[in-house]
Amino acid sequence: MRTRPHRYAKATAGLAIASLAILGAAAHAQDSSKKSQSPALDNISVWVGGYYTNNDTTIGANTGIFNTSGDVNLEDDLDFKKHKTVPRVRLDFLIGEHQGFSFDYYEVDRSHSKTLSEQINFLGNPIAASARVKGDLKFTFGSAAYKWWFGTGNDVFGVGLGAAYYKVQASIYGTATVAGQTFTDGSASDTNAWAPNLQLGWRHAFNDQWRMYFNASGVKRNGGSLNGHIWDAALGVEWFPWQNVGFGAEYAYTKIKLHQDKRNYDLDLDMKLNGPAAYVRFRF
Repeated sequence: MRTRPHRYAKATAGLAIASLAILGAAAHAQDSSKKSQSPALDNISVWVGGYYTNNDTTIGANTGIFNTSGDVNLEDDLDFKKHKTVPRVRLDFLIGEHQGFSFDYYEVDRSHSKTLSEQINFLGNPIAASARVKGDLKFTFGSAAYKWWFGTGNDVFGVGLGAAYYKVQASIYGTATVAGQTFTDGSASDTNAWAPNLQLGWRHAFNDQWRMYFNASGVKRNGGSLNGHIWDAALGVEWFPWQNVGFGAEYAYTKIKLHQDKRNYDLDLDMKLNGPAAYVRFRF
């Protein structure tokens, strides 16, 4: 939980720069005439921006050992802010005219403290009322897929197959003072997994400056220590006032429902994100 967010930003930027350096030459080595390539596609396409999300997050746990259970809603029970700006980076590049790779990365990093008005139960451990609690949640997601694009006109449709990596770090700790003595209690979870990733896409070019797109992706894992599904969809528009630099705006929805099997408890994460996103766009 002590990892600094800027380390992830540096890692993301490094990955994007390395990918561009290694793959840029190959992409530009393709026929630049684009006679049979759709105007809705670019040899290299980069999105760098933020996703302003409306959040609804529930962490549930139950344990047969203590016969206890409980759900903690971060927004309602711990007064987490319902809105959060989530940095997001995408990178697409073509190999030829109709095939290529697509990468996506974002991280939801949230933290808040409050004094409880009533007892809560987190990961099988009760935290008493009047305790000062600090809750942390960090959800990291990255995906890579090989994509096929169909069509050569102003409209193209894409199908991608790949893999996604996701990681959940969650903790709630409470501190209370009783009879002059300070007690701290709480629990934490840190786990990650890989899962297959299916992507669908649509691109439409109105002209060289204005384009529209729809992205959808799904991740589902049935077994392992962190199973469940992640769905993501976005509808957006792009405007390029310059040849290689422009802006993008979209409305996105993300649904995350994961289950972790532990020795002493089972953890459930139910998180919904939706809201507008804005990007600086680069195309080559």
